Amino acid sequence: MSLDAVLTRIDDDLPQALERLQALLRIPSISTDPAYKANCEEAADWLVADLQSLGVTAEKRATPGHPMVVGHVGEEGPHVLFYGHYDVQPVDPLDLWDRDPFDAQLEDTPAGKVIRARGASDDKGQLMTFVEACRAYAHVNGRMPCRITFFFEGEEESGSPSLVPFMEQNADELRADLALICDTGLFDGRAPAIVTMLRGLLGEELTVTGADKDLHSGLFGGIAINPIRVLARIIAGLHDDKGRVTLPGFYDGVPELPAEMAAQWQALDFDAEGFLGGVGLSVPAGEADRTPLESMWSRPTCEVNGIWGGYTGAGFKTVLPAKASAKISFRLVGSQDPHAIRTAFRDYVRSMLPADCAVEFTGHGASGASRMATTHPAFEKARQALSDEWPEAAAFAGSGGSIPIAGHFKQVLDMDAMLIGFSKDDDQIHSPNEKYDLDSFHKGIRSWARILDAITRG
Repeated sequence: MSLDAVLTRIDDDLPQALERLQALLRIPSISTDPAYKANCEEAADWLVADLQSLGVTAEKRATPGHPMVVGHVGEEGPHVLFYGHYDVQPVDPLDLWDRDPFDAQLEDTPAGKVIRARGASDDKGQLMTFVEACRAYAHVNGRMPCRITFFFEGEEESGSPSLVPFMEQNADELRADLALICDTGLFDGRAPAIVTMLRGLLGEELTVTGADKDLHSGLFGGIAINPIRVLARIIAGLHDDKGRVTLPGFYDGVPELPAEMAAQWQALDFDAEGFLGGVGLSVPAGEADRTPLESMWSRPTCEVNGIWGGYTGAGFKTVLPAKASAKISFRLVGSQDPHAIRTAFRDYVRSMLPADCAVEFTGHGASGASRMATTHPAFEKARQALSDEWPEAAAFAGSGGSIPIAGHFKQVLDMDAMLIGFSKDDDQIHSPNEKYDLDSFHKGIRSWARILDAITRG
């Protein structure tokens, strides 16, 4: 049957789809708090039952933490795996919510109708857009459009400790032609995007030590080394006057943006001044010869996330501190090696230490970037399908952040992932009064129906 019939079914079934989503949202599946362990089990059971109602062979799988939900359906056509997570963030501070975070309701706002509840956008609403698209397709056609594996986890908001071991133990079962992930958003709240670049992340903490105790600056000032001054000089030397990182070899493996993708990003008409103006800034501060979107999506960074030392309390205390510390993170792209950069950073710091100073390092994670193979025909088909649904054309976009699951699919299952989502920047994920636009939910379902139809038509 035609795609139009599936889209009509989605439109007609929207009230029922909303009821199903609200039922899932009313389960307080907070993964970080052991008090909600039973609720996480309940959410997994709810999803298993819902998938089974669609003819999916689905079951709950135990892990050392919260369970996975795995389901399979279909025997012909391409094989796709859809990933989502059913766990949610804690709701604190509760007094900043306008209503019970788990009393999911549809609300009218000046910008339109929204679904208000914890998990509405991250990630239950997004997860259910795909499930509802499959429901409509099965109702109209009596079958799914292709082979589909459903893979839902319950620990994404608590670091996914069980995810990689589970994937490794069940690799043959989970491996598919392509992974689909719905945990991203619209560009600027308006344009659909397929995220094809995810930056990696390296974290370093360092403490520079001088004297064996804090010193009186009147007695020792001018003759004793000050670790804060040493640390400040180290940090200042990490960038040149053009905004480039100075570590030797830092840009090894950093690719130039392909011309076709650069043209797509240019067409997004990103308002850098407006973006920065929303947080009280005005001038882009990255590499001087790069566009704002390049700086955010396809270029590596080095940022100081915290710095401390000496006396920081009320009033004044004239000391030379014995120690000074900082936390520094690197967002990585292309094939940059986080371990090589860690070595280069530590070597640089040691080279900047004067006599009488020592340094200690603590590493905080080291993951490389992920870049999807957009040459896979499904990517362009999906981009066109999204463009057919939304007022603005879809683009292959980057992401300044890191979404570990995409890298895990590549590393563990040798499978590219297509990241498509419909959240907006104002959805207040992880914050009080989280919401998901009804339009995002509705058009998200329609989008997945179009994408599934496009990538399975040969």
